Amino acid sequence: MDKNIQPVNVRIMDKDYMVACPIGEQEALLATAKRVDKEMRRIRDSGKVLGTDRIAVMVALNLAHELMHSKPDTTTDTETLEQLQKLQQRLDSVLERHKS
Repeated sequence: MDKNIQPVNVRIMDKDYMVACPIGEQEALLATAKRVDKEMRRIRDSGKVLGTDRIAVMVALNLAHELMHSKPDTTTDTETLEQLQKLQQRLDSVLERHKS
């Protein structure tokens, strides 16, 4: 197994799953599993969908729909652009000093 990958146990609908996870991403994986578990339980408890695999498909469709229709975070994009501009200025400054 890749040494940058670590197995993480997640529990969804009272079942345990061992998932390969990049080191440093464990908390995000656990939070994601918690969200999937919550959504699956919500759909199961509604009584409208029967069967774990059908519930999982409905959750997958709902989350994919949510992701596709989410608006981009322009604040994050602006902050990233500003950071890149500052980095560019620092690089220009270092290159200018190196030329001298």
